Amino acid sequence: MASPSPLPLLLLLLLLSAAAAAASSAAALGFDIHHRFSEPVRRWAESRRHPGAWWPEAPQGSAEYYAALARHDQALLLHRRNLAGDAAAPAPAPPHPRARLRRRELHLPPQLPRTLGTPNVTFLVALDTGSDLFWVPCDCKQCAPTTSPFNFEFNIYSPSQSSTSKKVPCSSSFCDLRSTCTGANSSCPYVVEYMTENTSTSGVLVEDVLYFTQEDARSKIVEAPVVFGCGQFQTGSFLDAAAPNGLFGLGMKKTSVPSILSSKGLTSNSFSMCFGSDGIGRINFGDKGSAGQDETPFNVDNSYPQYNISITGLQVGNKTTQAEVYALVDSGTSITLLADPLYTQLGQAFTSQVKGSRFTSDPSVPFEYCYRLGQNQTTVSTLEMGFITKNGNLYPVLHPYALLYNTQPRTLVAYCLAIVKSSNVNIIGENFMIGLRLVFDRERLVLGWEKFNCYNDTSSSTLPVNGNSSAPAPAAFAPSSFTPEATKQKPNNAQAPAAPPRSSHSSHLNVMANKFLVLFLLVVAIL
Repeated sequence: MASPSPLPLLLLLLLLSAAAAAASSAAALGFDIHHRFSEPVRRWAESRRHPGAWWPEAPQGSAEYYAALARHDQALLLHRRNLAGDAAAPAPAPPHPRARLRRRELHLPPQLPRTLGTPNVTFLVALDTGSDLFWVPCDCKQCAPTTSPFNFEFNIYSPSQSSTSKKVPCSSSFCDLRSTCTGANSSCPYVVEYMTENTSTSGVLVEDVLYFTQEDARSKIVEAPVVFGCGQFQTGSFLDAAAPNGLFGLGMKKTSVPSILSSKGLTSNSFSMCFGSDGIGRINFGDKGSAGQDETPFNVDNSYPQYNISITGLQVGNKTTQAEVYALVDSGTSITLLADPLYTQLGQAFTSQVKGSRFTSDPSVPFEYCYRLGQNQTTVSTLEMGFITKNGNLYPVLHPYALLYNTQPRTLVAYCLAIVKSSNVNIIGENFMIGLRLVFDRERLVLGWEKFNCYNDTSSSTLPVNGNSSAPAPAAFAPSSFTPEATKQKPNNAQAPAAPPRSSHSSHLNVMANKFLVLFLLVVAIL
């Protein structure tokens, strides 16, 4: 069976070393990003006696692998279409039964190891640009099992076991449910209900230290106090495969980690993500990009803020097409999702400039625009393509293709334009972010980007395992042609609505698609 070349699932691995340091106000704080099934993560898992179950059943690059990603992305869209303000979500079992806070629909993205509290605790949390609150399972009354399908032993946080943990009182500005409190000094409750699969989390807010690598010549470890959810009750998909060990929100509201870091003066109110072609990259908080980057403004609806931009046209090879649509920039979506007319415009412009016969023999392949390779063909020509944004800047797509292989033996048979058709939303997914440094500047409300070697801003992609986990740096530009056999698998996935936002407060997290494993490798120095 022919199979698409893998679109990697990113695993954000926060590499926390053992040392504490004070953060400077201008410092950028960050951590390494790794594809969940990358070689460094495999070695990291095996060093902790997590054997082959860490790897997916469907081989990367197989048709089943791509089809699974597409199903997750489409399932997210189906849930988002139910984002009606009056949609009913069953109540979790919160400590304060009357306290309910509806958030945006759940859209589950990346996941990685991160360090929290004193002494060190490791959490495998989902990294999500589409939701806000950071929470972990805590003093559990109803949580996911502590053993994962991938043989990971999940930890449970307990405020009483961390010497740096603090209660967040109802008088705090972070407390949205003050009306349910028994007094100003009582612990602030939280409840987040997600539209996806009757999923919710509830508990109390706490404050503790999170550990980051400071982006300077010394790369020292920084303690950053953050407010997060002590998740005592989870329901729905949180009891299964979706974020069983917590969630790390990167959204625009005050409870997200980027918002907290900037409000405390630890970083600027901006962060960047860079996805390499081999599943290794970097996320940096406080990074405002460079003077030479291109930018476009976010379209922000204050009642439903998301990282949404306007697209005014397409450029594919020598063809330029006008358009007028919104698109969500979402690292949690594996494969870029486009609705008509954008989907057909891009596909037709691509088809009109491609030589070769159409490949249609495998119905499990989720892509429409696929072409066979010639018998002796060893390279695939890459058309320059990208989205023209509101202010005329071109958002380049450097890795637009998925490669299709026969699995037995593994031979290249075709290549596809890696987009999937949706009915009414446009989402720029992870596969259209590879090779770029994306800057989410929340102060100026702009998205910035530039072609980038994702290894430039970190000297090492090493995980805490024996052996060398470094990887060769990918080219910071799209080649005019490439040899498919030498092309490594691309990273990450995340999901979010791209249509103009609706006035709902449900949470925005694709709980079903836990393609990113944010391993919070919490390493604390005990001095």
